[in-house]
Amino acid sequence: MVTLCIDNGNTLTKLAIFKNNELVGFRIIDANNVQVVSQLIKEMSVEAAILSSVSVVPELLMEMIHKEIGKVILFDPLTLLPIENCYQTKETLGKDRLAAAVGGNYLYPETDLLIIDAGTAITYEIISKHNQYLGGNISPGLQMRLKALNYYTSKLPLLDPVDAIPHFGQNTDEAILVGVQNGLLFEVEKSIEFYKNLFPGQKVLLTGGDAKFFENKLKNTIFVVSNLVMIGLNRILNYNMERNLFRSFRL
Repeated sequence: MVTLCIDNGNTLTKLAIFKNNELVGFRIIDANNVQVVSQLIKEMSVEAAILSSVSVVPELLMEMIHKEIGKVILFDPLTLLPIENCYQTKETLGKDRLAAAVGGNYLYPETDLLIIDAGTAITYEIISKHNQYLGGNISPGLQMRLKALNYYTSKLPLLDPVDAIPHFGQNTDEAILVGVQNGLLFEVEKSIEFYKNLFPGQKVLLTGGDAKFFENKLKNTIFVVSNLVMIGLNRILNYNMERNLFRSFRL
């Protein structure tokens, strides 16, 4: 079985191809580049797809997918999940957050999990050993913190993260980098410690674009999982396919 997972953002679209639940292809394209998606579907003989979108789904994209594949899931708050979603406002829950939770549970079922997605924002997701998504937290990410200092002040420069920083800053650039980078590391470390006290034996999974920044800097044991959101989307697709649940929707 060849499946396609599409994570449609505001400007970019991520595509992941799975063959028998193994990730065999990954691409990032412009959100409006429907031809690339069509070509990929034909080349890989895709049999089913799931589409997750943070904004209005491009009409041409949906029409093309329905024409080329037929079996399509539009990931929304009504989509059936393999875990229990205990979030109070399900309609406001980010699809990427929920997909990451499903992906973590798929890799480590019946296990207490803390999933940290380090991207534009840092998100913390809590999944119980009873296969329940309990909720989580959202915090500004690394680049967002650096940009905020520059945007909301008149003199502080905009800096890029660096690998090696001193224990304290001896000039303004160092003061910003130490404050932001160590501050974020302290936050993540303390969050891991806090939730491990609540859930002894909890596994910590790290994913997202800035995962490499944390990988060798955290004292706690973590497991880096690339493309966790895509793994979750593929699991949701398969779960609905097993039940032949392909709801119709308007474009």
